[in-house]
Amino acid sequence: MLRQLLPRCGRALRAPAIRPSQLSLAVQVPRWYSIKPEAASAAKPLGLDPSKLSITKTTSPKTPKDPATLVFGREFTDHMLTMEWTKTDGWLAPTIQPYQNLSLDPATCVFHYAFECFEGMKAYKDKNGNIRLFRPDKNMERFNKSAARIALPTFDPAALIELIAKFTKLEERFIPNERGYSLYLRPTLIGTQKTLGVNPPGSALLYVIASPVGPYYPTGFKAVSLEATDYAVRAWPGGVGDKKLGANYAPCIVPQMEAASRGFQQNLWLFGPEEYVTEVGTMNLFVAMKDKETGQKELITAPLDGTILEGVTRDSILSLAREKLAPDGWKISERKLTMRDLYEASLDGRMIEVFGAGTAAVVSPVRKISWKGKPVDCGLNDNEESGEIALRMKNWIEARQYGDEEHEWSYVC
Repeated sequence: MLRQLLPRCGRALRAPAIRPSQLSLAVQVPRWYSIKPEAASAAKPLGLDPSKLSITKTTSPKTPKDPATLVFGREFTDHMLTMEWTKTDGWLAPTIQPYQNLSLDPATCVFHYAFECFEGMKAYKDKNGNIRLFRPDKNMERFNKSAARIALPTFDPAALIELIAKFTKLEERFIPNERGYSLYLRPTLIGTQKTLGVNPPGSALLYVIASPVGPYYPTGFKAVSLEATDYAVRAWPGGVGDKKLGANYAPCIVPQMEAASRGFQQNLWLFGPEEYVTEVGTMNLFVAMKDKETGQKELITAPLDGTILEGVTRDSILSLAREKLAPDGWKISERKLTMRDLYEASLDGRMIEVFGAGTAAVVSPVRKISWKGKPVDCGLNDNEESGEIALRMKNWIEARQYGDEEHEWSYVC
């Protein structure tokens, strides 16, 4: 009986023949490195509702510190914005309450499996005393992508922006009036289910805390030196380097400490045998150089190939460059660049400048890069701390952040 069934099974399971024309079509399909996860909250009954916000003010308000004494990320405001989510009920009513410790079970899944993502954004006070957020829609878009990638719930971006604006207005006395100061906002989402099983969390907490901060460089720009890092990898195709997950950051600390022990402020992350230039520390990287054949000036940053974080400042610089530099003959490119490309441009005198870009500093000029023991000059003179393009970008972006230039990127709370 078994012999009689086997041939039939074999015939039934045999794959149909593939014609050559079909094969050629199959091999032309591109490989996708980034999955497109469905949100954990896609079918949940309750969305985030700002109208249900309740506020409990602190009975012990702090006295804001002298702005000159502020250290980035060390001081925090009086309150925090919180909202819980459960698999059965969706998003519960949001609250603003006094800043306080979280109470979590030792088995909470965020501790064991890194169900955590976050955002970094700032609120600014303009000359008229208005409070402004800078491109919060871009932060919310990225926040949702990060959450969905690790099976945490997503939310309505407009609803969270409205809640963050109300929270920021409540804490506005912590935003110094001086130019260059702001309120750093840290929206954070964690899985809170008590379990040692590796499954999508059945509960989560989204909270926002705020920290008054001063200029990243209190005494002005200070160009940094980098160590090109090929012995450790920040991100890889198919990974989560394009998402803002806490798990991406801790592994970078030891290589940064190693670079610091050799006198360098940050790592320049290289990838693959080609040694593609990716990011600098926790910032996106921009290179301004002249084309070897034509001499045309080109501003280059790595493409969003799934390994590069979709920086809000990165996107802002690209937009400004296309608006303001391209008419002057600049070529604006999102393309791969190798460390050898930078080295040869430096040797040939074609390097103009190099800088990092991120929320904390806006731009961070680079003086030199150490690559395989060789110094790579990045275009700055000994008496310069910034190149012209980095400085112009900083000024253009700050004009929109502080409302000097009315623009759609500036959201008035």
